[in-house]
Amino acid sequence: MSDQPQRVLVVLAHPDDPEFFCGATLAKWARAGNEIHYLLLTCGDKGSDIPEVTPESLCADRQAEQRAAAEIIGARAVVFLDYYDGELANTRDVQRDIVRAIRRVKPHIVVACDPTTLFRPNNAGINHPDHRAAGAATLDAIFPAAGNRMYFPELLAEGLEPHAPKQVWLSVTNEPSTWVNVNDTLEIKLTALRAHASQIKDFAALEKRIRDRLRRADVDGEFYAEGFRVIRF
Repeated sequence: MSDQPQRVLVVLAHPDDPEFFCGATLAKWARAGNEIHYLLLTCGDKGSDIPEVTPESLCADRQAEQRAAAEIIGARAVVFLDYYDGELANTRDVQRDIVRAIRRVKPHIVVACDPTTLFRPNNAGINHPDHRAAGAATLDAIFPAAGNRMYFPELLAEGLEPHAPKQVWLSVTNEPSTWVNVNDTLEIKLTALRAHASQIKDFAALEKRIRDRLRRADVDGEFYAEGFRVIRF
């Protein structure tokens, strides 16, 4: 991250992914004066096992929860697309929608999910297929499409000129190359996660898991950090 203010586009699959995956880093960047934008590819309409909850009501609830959480993080804008939860695929339509957002926001940095992560870090379960599809579609949108006017000429007709981000930060990765110290913003991440009430049954247990997962140590002692696989162009 540069010392100069940057625009950051966060492209992930579901409401709550930004806060779960990298909320403390996003909060740190926002408080340093950077401009954070969210692009959520689904509204999480399958994220419940309660019989009386409908996909439509869940979608509305999760969008409201995400907007509240994003405000706590310090994000400037939240945009949702219309793809169905659990059915996301790396298609040309999805790539076009991501390219459209990249050309509109013109981010210096795109944050996405590492599509090579089949199993969660430390073998803590299987990574959701939507996460992998979102990450793959985002990478394919960034290169070569977003910066090349020959791709999706219909976006030129919308007035959206090519734009190539300078960096990609991949979360939920088994191969982190960069760790961000988030001691100062871990509590903000946790507060933002509380906004996702429909997804959290036991917040105390969740907080313990998050602290355990983010806790690291070096010669100076223990600290909290979020890891990323960073690609620089």
